[in-house]
Amino acid sequence: MGAFPVPKGMGEFDLYYSEERIYAEANYIIEHRATVREAAKVLHAGKSTVHKDVTARLELLRPALAKQVREILDINKAERHIRGGQATHDKYMQKHQALGEATQQP
Repeated sequence: MGAFPVPKGMGEFDLYYSEERIYAEANYIIEHRATVREAAKVLHAGKSTVHKDVTARLELLRPALAKQVREILDINKAERHIRGGQATHDKYMQKHQALGEATQQP
């Protein structure tokens, strides 16, 4: 069995699947320096599930791997205000370009 308690009604197959999912999420985040949101989208999981998997559950299974993921998540957290500002800038530039094209047409 795994390193964390198995919830009632969860069989060994479910636990195995959960561990495989946790490792897949962690490896994706490390390989792609991805955010939790990006990993969740690619791996078809919920953001809350991915976050819980790579922060709490992974720590119980493989602390060294959890540390690597934590470093990336901390970088992402520190950079998120920059990504948000860039998204706003891109949005307004696109809107401005669309308005410019509309006024230049005869």
